[in-house]
Amino acid sequence: MTQAIVTLCTCPNKDAAEKIARLLVESKLAACVNILPNVLSIYSWDGKVESAEEHLLVIKSSAQRYQDIETAIRSHHPYELPEIIAVPVELGSPEYINWINTCHDSK
Repeated sequence: MTQAIVTLCTCPNKDAAEKIARLLVESKLAACVNILPNVLSIYSWDGKVESAEEHLLVIKSSAQRYQDIETAIRSHHPYELPEIIAVPVELGSPEYINWINTCHDSK
């Protein structure tokens, strides 16, 4: 069974978040993408502390698709430096992990 991952990516607005989420699912790079609205991000940029209301993408996929996911996000994301952070799924229901993997089988 392929290692499942969750990739996190913040977007500046709902339109950008939906565009990237649909792209990832339609191209079978992700099994599912949740969009969490109204995330307040506080971060350091160019030596200043900034804040922004963003939408967080929670992308469920397999580790073998990570590089393609990163490439797709970079190609369609409006930020100069988008957040693209993947973490391995250590535990999960076998049926759900299998579903993640089968979503990629037909690519």
